[in-house]
Amino acid sequence: MDKDGTLIRDVPYNADPGKIELLAGVADGLRKLGSLGYSFFVVTNQAGVAKGYFKEEALAGVENRLQQLLHDSGVTLSGFYYCPHHPEGTVQAYIRPCHCRKPQPGLLVEAAEACGINLGDSWMVGDILDDVEAGNRAGCKTVLIDGLGHERRKGLSGYRSPSYIADSFSEAADLIIKNTGYGKI
Repeated sequence: MDKDGTLIRDVPYNADPGKIELLAGVADGLRKLGSLGYSFFVVTNQAGVAKGYFKEEALAGVENRLQQLLHDSGVTLSGFYYCPHHPEGTVQAYIRPCHCRKPQPGLLVEAAEACGINLGDSWMVGDILDDVEAGNRAGCKTVLIDGLGHERRKGLSGYRSPSYIADSFSEAADLIIKNTGYGKI
């Protein structure tokens, strides 16, 4: 799953754990999926590292806060994967194109290899077409959460065409439940 705009309120380049809050319906949707045996992994672009807005070490606090919020909601996060790179960054060590920055599928492939996940049985849920493309390139089924319709206006074709479109995370969870059995998200 993507993080910003999918699980939590999207605050651009946020590394302050105090500003992290789950979106409405996320906890309920994850609990429903969790009760069916789904495991949950976050895959997120964190260009703020490459752009010098915060240090890579700050992401540990972000992950801990997300883990805490989900745990308090009865949900276990099985993994947190991030890409700190950006080809137009300002911090030399992170300026580069890479395979892990969505829309590339590297983070999903890394999670799958580390945890023995079959990506063909998995779902990628996100709020932008880069998330959908990464999921499709990895071989996942995909759900675009696009409650305001902004992403749909960009054109959905090829790798940027989601398996399903939902208006909320809760609706995304229901679509997944309706259209598969047990698996990974």
